[in-house]
Amino acid sequence: MSTPGPASPAQMRAPPAPPLPAAVGWELQQIEARLDQHADPRARQMLADIGEAAALRVLRLIGESRKPVRNFSGYIMWAARNAPDAPSAESAIYASGPSSGDDSVLGPMHDDDVQMDDNAPGSELAFNLSNHAMIEVESPARQTPHGLHSNSNGSPVRAVACLLPNPVAMEVDKPDCNVPEMLPVMPNQGGMEEFVEHPSFRMQDQVQPLQVGSPTPPLAHGVPDQAMVQVGSPGLGMVFDSPVRQIIPTSPRMVSTPSPVREITRRVHQMGCPSGTVGVQASPTMECMMPADPLVTANASRATASRQLLALGELEFVQIFMIYVYLAGKKIEDVGVLHEDYIRSLNSLPMDRFELEIWNKFGHEFLAECDRRQNLDWDPSKTRVYHCHIEQRGDSVVTVFKGPYIENTRTSLQKVVGDDNVLVVNFSDISGHTNAGDNFETGCHFYHHVFEDGIILGLRRYRFLIYKDGGRERRIKAEKKKERNKKCTSTVRCYFVRTECDWDKGVPYILSKRTIGDARKLFMHVHTVPSVAKYVARFGLVLSKTITLLDGEALSKIDVVIVDDVPCKDKNGSIVLKHREALIHTDGTGLISEDLAKKCPTDVFKGNLLRIHDDSVDSKEDQFDIDDHPLLMQVRMFYNGLAVKGTLLVVRKLPERTIHIRPSMIKVNSDPSLSGGHSFNSLEIVSTSNRPKRALTSRFLITLLQYGGVPADYFMELLGKALKDVEKARHKTRDSLEVAFNHGDMDDLMSARMILSGIRPEDEAYLQHQLTTMTKEEREGFKQGRLPVDQCYYLMGTTDPTGTLKPHEVCVILDHGPISGEVLVYRHPGLHFGDIHVLTATYSEAIQDFVGDSKYAILFPVSGPRSLADEMAGGDFDGDMYWVSRNPQLLKYFKPSEPWDPRNPPRKAKQEKPQDYDESKLEHILFREFFRIRFTPSYVLGAAADCWLVYMDRLLTCEVQEDKKEWESIKAKMLELVDIYYEALDAPKSGNKITMPRHLRVEVYPHFMEGKGFTPPYTSTSVLGKIYDLAKSHQPEAAHPINITPLTCFTEEVVAEERNMWGPRYNEYRTASTLLLDRNRPISKEEKKARFRELDQKYKQMLYDAAELEESHKHPFAVYREACAIYQLVYEHAVRCRCDDEGRRVERCGFAWRVAGRALCDFYLIKRRGDRVVADMQVLRDAFRKDLGA
Repeated sequence: MSTPGPASPAQMRAPPAPPLPAAVGWELQQIEARLDQHADPRARQMLADIGEAAALRVLRLIGESRKPVRNFSGYIMWAARNAPDAPSAESAIYASGPSSGDDSVLGPMHDDDVQMDDNAPGSELAFNLSNHAMIEVESPARQTPHGLHSNSNGSPVRAVACLLPNPVAMEVDKPDCNVPEMLPVMPNQGGMEEFVEHPSFRMQDQVQPLQVGSPTPPLAHGVPDQAMVQVGSPGLGMVFDSPVRQIIPTSPRMVSTPSPVREITRRVHQMGCPSGTVGVQASPTMECMMPADPLVTANASRATASRQLLALGELEFVQIFMIYVYLAGKKIEDVGVLHEDYIRSLNSLPMDRFELEIWNKFGHEFLAECDRRQNLDWDPSKTRVYHCHIEQRGDSVVTVFKGPYIENTRTSLQKVVGDDNVLVVNFSDISGHTNAGDNFETGCHFYHHVFEDGIILGLRRYRFLIYKDGGRERRIKAEKKKERNKKCTSTVRCYFVRTECDWDKGVPYILSKRTIGDARKLFMHVHTVPSVAKYVARFGLVLSKTITLLDGEALSKIDVVIVDDVPCKDKNGSIVLKHREALIHTDGTGLISEDLAKKCPTDVFKGNLLRIHDDSVDSKEDQFDIDDHPLLMQVRMFYNGLAVKGTLLVVRKLPERTIHIRPSMIKVNSDPSLSGGHSFNSLEIVSTSNRPKRALTSRFLITLLQYGGVPADYFMELLGKALKDVEKARHKTRDSLEVAFNHGDMDDLMSARMILSGIRPEDEAYLQHQLTTMTKEEREGFKQGRLPVDQCYYLMGTTDPTGTLKPHEVCVILDHGPISGEVLVYRHPGLHFGDIHVLTATYSEAIQDFVGDSKYAILFPVSGPRSLADEMAGGDFDGDMYWVSRNPQLLKYFKPSEPWDPRNPPRKAKQEKPQDYDESKLEHILFREFFRIRFTPSYVLGAAADCWLVYMDRLLTCEVQEDKKEWESIKAKMLELVDIYYEALDAPKSGNKITMPRHLRVEVYPHFMEGKGFTPPYTSTSVLGKIYDLAKSHQPEAAHPINITPLTCFTEEVVAEERNMWGPRYNEYRTASTLLLDRNRPISKEEKKARFRELDQKYKQMLYDAAELEESHKHPFAVYREACAIYQLVYEHAVRCRCDDEGRRVERCGFAWRVAGRALCDFYLIKRRGDRVVADMQVLRDAFRKDLGA
């Protein structure tokens, strides 16, 4: 290979070339590396001068030729001089890149409007397509240099169709190849031979132009029958390493257009013209496979868009969205005040003034004030969730936008495509129908156009991506009774993503030119799963709320190793098979090296970073570089098409930068048929093994424990003690603190902070009211069987990395390390009599050497014929939590039963694979499946659990226990219900339709299951009935009316200036909060809480100039003065307020503590001249928890 000679003086004197566009630079770098030659500044300058698209075509011409090049710089300059005009920069960007505009040299593209007229002569012969070939419509990323030629008056007179076979499979070096090399067409001029070493290499026109309206002549070059040609935008498939490899190599994420050299394609490039279109028509099957192309829709929509829509494009998206929210389903063109000039004038307004302006201008006419978004945190770093409700209004369907709502977490989907490119969509119930019978077909008929057309927001289009069931139907049904006007009550939500936009202004977007199927492949190769049910369940992993531990670049430097799962073996050492499948111990768990674990924050729960243990701006870990990391982390990993779900145990003996995953963790395999391309690679943290919170019992657990021998009297003793402690909470500081800590999530531990600063409940009305509310919550929990038990914990489970634990042993690691002795272990929601195990907790030096001093997990053995987790309701180790108890009383009485073993083999319903459908058909199936779940939900899971509890209630009564025959009959039904329940738990992934036989249903429910059934309940005499009756009958001591008496230390300060500042703000808050509480426009509890959080945070930001006191840079005493002013204004208003409900009067005081609470506590401690002590909040929490025991 020749190397460039020394630079000439002219070259040395040449000024440095300007920076090249990213895509051009990347292509140039690849060719330079292959040729071992570098382009000189003059060649780079010429590439910059001719434009990005033309420069890319020149480089690809050189890169695809594979001919030896003597003078790389000269070759570039020759090719650049002879390059025709470039169509647009869009062709230079890879398929996920930007759309740089619609006024390219070629004019608007109409890719998806290609007509393949069956009546046109020679249409089939012209393209010589095999019957199995698919046509891929040309996109700008692959445009050839042919433009639409015009005559003297500028009208187009011809269109061009281009064939681009695979340059790799059809090199010019192979004269026997059926299809010669196809090169981008350039004028046939001489002079190129001096730059290349093969005399036969020259450019020549390979495509004959087609005259519009004339018979289509056969093209000289056909496509082999085996050629697979894709419809739609360019595929960005990548061949990834198969997971059967032991070590999966990584590579940096690709950010440029994959060269055409990697794919065999056939493209039809069509230009619109007055006299018609190219005479080619797609079959109906082909047409339904063609998604709306972004350029086609965008240009068409822009061409027909109103001036108002075009003006909207000059605003930020959040402003556009707010306008549509305030339109409440109206068309922007129908609102007279929203003219073009007015919309453009909004661009200069800050967000708070923007909201006020559009509300006063038109929003108040269409939207209830309680739905106003005036208190939104405009910090761009915050997660914004954009909602959309599809509602029925008469015979029409209306799209109503809601939000945006602020959240602290993000999903992987949001991280990749951006918050504003995801819509959370709810479909309202259809009036006159219930969720049964023909409601499914009615829903499909009523809303089918949403699937076909997508959701339009101005010049943006969103299309269906996936759905997810929240699984809380019973809670929602209860809320329906209170919220009569609420329409979108289902927990099944759709997620739509933006696919097209004519407002992007050339901003890169990762889904540009991609079909929805291609978009899913960015995250995982989900099309490889064996069933449609698994397709939905597995792709739902992108909706997990997570914290990113390693991004794609960092993950590319990690050794990800696939290690075998540990099989279950019998006493002879043979692998145990069940239903022809090997049983394993390590289902869902892998390993991670300590250096990577140290990058992971502690106390992560469902993507939220919990900070309850750290009240400082800079944590002690940051200040002193303390090595602290979780022992176990629940993760999602997206890796070159793989989707991994499970837990990773931190092992100190692993080499640095190493992750071990197991086949049981791989939920989606990579597709080896894909090669190269862009993929989302990331290691995401869902939760970590955290310090266990207070563990409460449940009705299921109480009955299983009693069945195992624990006396009912013991649970009644627990209840009596708990009721006494709750009653003492109003009088004793210790009991008050315990209640405040137990319910710290209700007020962000503000009640606990108030008590710790020295404020007594009897002196402060709001604190007294909060404790009363918390104790009421406790009593409600007691009625449901939620009782605190000493020395019980919920811990995340994994397996022993050393293999030293025996089949009946576990390693339980708590605050002070591993514990020893017998323990009870159970996994919720186990219903089988044998789901509670008695195991031996043991200390192992080998385990200690592997995991170090990390805490809070239970490690199960990898020995024995069956996994202990599987014996507990079919559990595994992908994040399941296990109830662990070393309570002496429970251990004393409980006797275990035989573990659960499914009596029937798993159902193997025949299901079609996603690969059996073309992309269009699969999308229809997925959307219909969403409608089936949305409008005809299954209640088998809840019904089986309820019926099981009724039978268990009867089984534990004396009357049934004396009748052995009835006892055996009830137990047999319960075992049958257990199998149905566990099958229903797995139904979303298995795709099996689960039904419950009529003979297992119950007609009459016990009185403690309030509101169940249609017949009067019977009075239960079991332990559950007794717990319910005692908790319900136990009324708190008659409480004296709470007098609102402001604390002197907050009122003696004269803060006139601060009061003048905060008076209008407080009045504004009162107006907003009143609207949120308006009973005529009810909203869900979750939304109401979210709105109040946003409202409080707005005023907290005003007070601190930060999110919290600890982050504020304002002078402390300036903050204290403003806090006192807030306190005075709020309490004065509460005292003046006339309200029959004393509690509601006191609730008005809450604004002062929610907004200024930390400053007030600090100031109170200073005024009392109290002695400060540095304490960890979690240590204090544990110190006042009685359930921890010794």
